[in-house]
Amino acid sequence: MLPESPESHPAAYSLYIHVPWCLKKCPYCDFNSHEARTGIPEADYLAALRRDFDAARPRLANHRIETVFIGGGTPSLLSAAAVGEMLNALPQPAEEVTLEANPGAIEAAKFAAFRAAGVSRLSLGIQSFDDAKLKALGRIHSADEAKRAVDMALRHFGRVNLDLMYGLPRQTLAEARRDIETAIAFGAGHLSAYHLTIEPNTAFHHAPPDLPDDDLAADMQAMVEETLAAADYAHYEVSAFAKPDEQCQHNLNYWRFGDYLGIGAGAHSKIDGQREARSRHPQDYLADPVTRTWQPIAAADLAGEFMMNALRLTDGFDAALFEQRAGLPLAAIEPALRQAESEGLITRANGRIAPTLLGQRFLNRLIGLFLSS
Repeated sequence: MLPESPESHPAAYSLYIHVPWCLKKCPYCDFNSHEARTGIPEADYLAALRRDFDAARPRLANHRIETVFIGGGTPSLLSAAAVGEMLNALPQPAEEVTLEANPGAIEAAKFAAFRAAGVSRLSLGIQSFDDAKLKALGRIHSADEAKRAVDMALRHFGRVNLDLMYGLPRQTLAEARRDIETAIAFGAGHLSAYHLTIEPNTAFHHAPPDLPDDDLAADMQAMVEETLAAADYAHYEVSAFAKPDEQCQHNLNYWRFGDYLGIGAGAHSKIDGQREARSRHPQDYLADPVTRTWQPIAAADLAGEFMMNALRLTDGFDAALFEQRAGLPLAAIEPALRQAESEGLITRANGRIAPTLLGQRFLNRLIGLFLSS
């Protein structure tokens, strides 16, 4: 069971910094990312981020940054000096600083400098170790580059995550297994394994590839979970697997409905029961990085939003955490809890609520019970 200890840092929050540029938009990607056809306006963007953060600081006067996550896009396109400048501008060091990176040779060559700049955890977007699958996904790195990048990351960082995908175009069960076993062999402390899904407003949505059928995809999911469990990776969230003490603390804060500040184009924030979102397009954000319109989260939405996040955790959550983070008594969701229990989707014991294996498999059904309550 993962320790929650919500009372230990009641004013702690996570900081997310979004870098919206990438070299090439992948056909499955629905994130706020934009191809950097004419380069990245690094200095201007850093100045905008600083203004954005400074404008939010009065709201966070009594809060402490616990984790930082620099995501994208491809934030490893930034220079290490720029990353260091961002981190040095924070009021105090964070306990965990994650940077997303691609395995390309140019970016991998910066890993040592990123570590020296203050990044403590690297998350590598591997997706697959199979060249044919990488090509089908529109990735611009090769399998050999991916392997070299993992070696280099583990040389410079004590904590490394490898992002993998399964259910890829024309993928067989044996090919999916080979990707997972290759990742395990490197010994990284954290693996994320996502089922490829076709999202609206992506190239794959307009021209769908030939994907494994539902039965094969289910076999792949079971294989991923069983193979990683045999290698002593704990399955602590729907798509996240970790060695002891290697869980991503930043993401755990999201899943436990903690507070977070997002800065950068398209970033979202949730602080003290209110939320806001930044302008998505980089040029709009650069023109105005400081105007924030905070809106209170409606009481009717709080329970559903908490459950949408917390039920992703395989060991669930304590009822006291629900009452603290959602600001509601557990009785507010009792009818939905009873329904979920009657369908075999959750268990309740010693004040703790957790999804069953069936609940994990049918998570949308489980979460839907609370969104409609």
